[in-house]
Amino acid sequence: MLTELAINKEIVTTDFLPLHGTDYVEFYVGNAKQAAHFYKTAFGFQSLAYAGPETGVKDRVSYVIQQNKLTFMLTTPLRTGNEIADHVYKHGDGVKVLALKVDDAASAWQETTKRGGKSYLEPTVLKDEGGELVMSGIHTYGDTVHLFIERKIIPVFSCLDLRHGILHLLQKVPGFYM
Repeated sequence: MLTELAINKEIVTTDFLPLHGTDYVEFYVGNAKQAAHFYKTAFGFQSLAYAGPETGVKDRVSYVIQQNKLTFMLTTPLRTGNEIADHVYKHGDGVKVLALKVDDAASAWQETTKRGGKSYLEPTVLKDEGGELVMSGIHTYGDTVHLFIERKIIPVFSCLDLRHGILHLLQKVPGFYM
């Protein structure tokens, strides 16, 4: 939605939510290993990162795969009775998170929630020696979530935030093999 401002009889249009593309898409699936194999074999994706019991993540397994500018995270639960297992039971394999690149994640959250978006994640800042990540998010249709990702000099996937099950883009964090 664009907002129009009248300035000296000229109309200037501004975008309240400038998006710069997709950061990543997270799928909740029944078998992440098989799904990763399928995307790599059928569509030429390459392995980027892995998280699971071997890396200290006890409740899920995630494979991050990439092809050009597309990055998918395929996540499967390791036990029943949690958000991921419930989502897969209710919907089957499908998208849980669509992470969008923005210049200002806090502003994106503020603008969307003031227009009626239901908050999923208030703006959160994560920092390490590799840079800084600001993320926020809103609920969209069904159980899908849109995250707003603002990165500052953060080169690769490597951290799993277990509070929200959201993959962050930080340099050196336990839990992922690259």
